[in-house]
Amino acid sequence: MWVSLLVGFSMLIIKVGAYVLTGSAAILSDAAESVVHVGAVGFATYSLWLSQTPPDEDHLYGHERISYFSAGVEGGLIIAAALFIMKESIPELWGKPEIESLDWGTGLVALAGGINAILGWYLVHLGKKQDSLILEANGRHVLTDTWTSVGVVVGLLLVLATGWTILDPIMAILVALNIVFSGYHLIQRATFGLMDRVNPKQDAVIREILEKAESEGVCKFHELRHRNTGRTAWVEVHLLFPEGSSLKNAHRGATEIEEKINAALPGQVIVTTHLEPLETHKAEHHGPENPSHLDPSR
Repeated sequence: MWVSLLVGFSMLIIKVGAYVLTGSAAILSDAAESVVHVGAVGFATYSLWLSQTPPDEDHLYGHERISYFSAGVEGGLIIAAALFIMKESIPELWGKPEIESLDWGTGLVALAGGINAILGWYLVHLGKKQDSLILEANGRHVLTDTWTSVGVVVGLLLVLATGWTILDPIMAILVALNIVFSGYHLIQRATFGLMDRVNPKQDAVIREILEKAESEGVCKFHELRHRNTGRTAWVEVHLLFPEGSSLKNAHRGATEIEEKINAALPGQVIVTTHLEPLETHKAEHHGPENPSHLDPSR
């Protein structure tokens, strides 16, 4: 993240220099996105540090959820940059943009885009490998910056080839729309995480293990809940063992299931099981007069 912050600041200087040379609205849009990127990376760097601090008396589950806030903030800042770009570019459609030194400006933006492409790919790869939403979100933001630069370079090359300067603000607006799309997806992912939306793939993996235990006659299950707080998957489930099972055998069976779930899911996994007798769990939970309960197989 520190490397990302240093590179982001360097890219900002390059793009501002390119804008000063050319006066291009498209390059201004790229520079504006980089301003947002530097701020977002700064917050993401702090978030990454905080997410790895151990639990304390006020945060018993740790601080990993900051990763969702970080992704949401980054998405919001991206959209803010896009709105600024459109605000600056739309009036240019009715004017006659004056653009100078396009060759130098195009070269500088292309250089920045190439560096960002390498950094973005590395951050996304590392984020997936370490199951870190903060790193992955930052990498995708860097790749968005890369595509922004690609769009700007294409637009400037068209201006150089045709002499139609109006293509410059048009390309800037198209770049802004692409940035909005990227920001929306970051905010959506952050919202899903904060609202504990079920991960279908994770759910399928857990249920496959539990249903296999059922088919083998080990136990039944119900009250399955799971969520992800950033880098840790928290799984809770009730396991129903035949009434004649000894505590030792039931505990051994529960431990084996916990270990299988832990091995099947990426990143850190914490599994909590609650052991119950299969035949009498309804009465013990609700009393004989109110036996309604979830199907033990769910």
